[in-house]
Amino acid sequence: MKISQIIANIDENYLFVPAFQREYVWKKPDAKRLIDSLIKDYPTGTMLTWKTHKPPELKGDYVHNPTHGAVKLILDGQQRITTLYMLMTGEIPPYYQKKEILHDVRGLYVHVANGSLEYYRKKFMENNPYWVNLTDIFKGDIGTFDIVNRIEECNIGVRLSKSEVNQINDTVNAITDIRNREFLEQTIPIKATIREAIDIFYIVNSSGVNLTEAELALAQISGYWPKAREEFKAKLDQLSENGWVFKLDFIVYALLATMYGMGSNMRKLHGEENKDRIKETWAILDSKVLDYTVNILQSKAYVDHSSEINSVYALIPIIAYIFQQRGYKLNGKQIAKVIKWFYYSQVKNRYISQLPQKLDKDLQVVKSSESPFDELLKLIEDEKGLEIKPYEFVGRSIRSPYFSLMKWVFKSQNAICLDTGLTIRKNMGKKYTLENDHIFAYSVLRDSEVLMMEDKIDYSLAHEFTGRMILTQTGNRTKSNKLADVYLTKAEKRFPGSLQLQCIPEDKELWKVENYKKFLQVRRNLLAKTFTEFLNSISATAPNIVATIDVTELIESAEGQFLEFKATLRYSLTENKVDPRLEDVILKTVAAFRARPKITYTN
Repeated sequence: MKISQIIANIDENYLFVPAFQREYVWKKPDAKRLIDSLIKDYPTGTMLTWKTHKPPELKGDYVHNPTHGAVKLILDGQQRITTLYMLMTGEIPPYYQKKEILHDVRGLYVHVANGSLEYYRKKFMENNPYWVNLTDIFKGDIGTFDIVNRIEECNIGVRLSKSEVNQINDTVNAITDIRNREFLEQTIPIKATIREAIDIFYIVNSSGVNLTEAELALAQISGYWPKAREEFKAKLDQLSENGWVFKLDFIVYALLATMYGMGSNMRKLHGEENKDRIKETWAILDSKVLDYTVNILQSKAYVDHSSEINSVYALIPIIAYIFQQRGYKLNGKQIAKVIKWFYYSQVKNRYISQLPQKLDKDLQVVKSSESPFDELLKLIEDEKGLEIKPYEFVGRSIRSPYFSLMKWVFKSQNAICLDTGLTIRKNMGKKYTLENDHIFAYSVLRDSEVLMMEDKIDYSLAHEFTGRMILTQTGNRTKSNKLADVYLTKAEKRFPGSLQLQCIPEDKELWKVENYKKFLQVRRNLLAKTFTEFLNSISATAPNIVATIDVTELIESAEGQFLEFKATLRYSLTENKVDPRLEDVILKTVAAFRARPKITYTN
């Protein structure tokens, strides 16, 4: 099918995108590469369509009337087609709402003399007539002679040569010819059912990297429950308004966890036999469990919004646990155990890798254990340890989960902004939004040469999170690049005790710029001690808790502080013979382990 015909079919309400498709997610570099390939006549992929008299729910406002005949649905290739529609017409296609266009790829320009493509940059394009908006060419609003006249008008007295005009004409023709390019179309037979069409959609996408397993599962769910995506997105919008931003994947994980107690086998949700159960489960998640989970984190764990969390999937075991409880609520003791585990799941990066497998294990514990979060905490302890040491903070930036823990601890202590005196727990309006700033201004550290900024280690120390404090937006603007000793002296005088609440050392000698490294050392110790006391005070772990370590999971993870692999116990792979000396080497490693042992495996 020609690209021009595809565009026309969309405008004539014949070509649609089914509701189970995801939003438009391409970015500007993707759009630029597509146009570049089309100009160069490179292959650009295919599209998969399905002609049907009984379509599933469609994206957009159009409601299908069976008396109008069959319609055609785009099952694969809609990202490319949407890109072309926006660049060729300058409009968003009718099957999308503006909020579903995550990245607006319009505004692509071409340099008509050399054919290069760039998005608009005022500095380079404003007074350069050689740069032309691609959409203007596609729409016929500007042609070769218009461009030539504009160039000559901007360069009075200069006339373009014939070869220059031909080059511009070639560029314009290469762009306009895109409308006549053929998109190879693969079609699903009209006799196919919705279920069969979605199965084909799944097969096509599962062979590539276009959709995640959760997105493919959502496509299947939308096939037998057309309103699913719409309901899920409505809830996500509601949560987002309160600072809790999740993707649709998160909802699918929550459904799989509450219905089947697992995090990996998304195919469990594919069958239509799930329809009634999934609607019932979602009704409870929507009206009770999700809001309750967020409220617990806000009111009891001092987590004000999702951006403070390094992995939102730590909420999945919590959601599953709440779902299991009568009345979908927890008592005080249960909440304390949940929160303690949540903190450790963040600072020990429980779900940074192998998410489905770890969720499988953790959700099984939630489902079967009498003290699930004690056992889950023991799992973290056995794998990574619970101890928090000052050396773990060295060179770690604000992206470290320990920085989030620092904010939560400070909020629990009713810490205040050192400039405004307002508590950092309850913010009043946008200008009091929480921000962070260097206690020792970066420019001061740089100019003092206390740190050599070209040195990677020193540079990381300059940005270490232990050198930061939490301020309101107003306070951060006021602080600017004041010297630390001047700023801290004033803050302590105005708000006595405020430094202690943010674990800032009170020894004034440490506030001098030349003592920055000593300041970091002291504050690391203060923070480690405060974090440990805070976490220990939340809840006591039930006695005699034993967690089963999954050896397969350990083998699949990387070596670290508490895990080390040995290829053999006494056989030399280099010399291809038994070498008892290797036993000494391995025994020394084992002997060096602490009372809470590291884990060593030999194959």
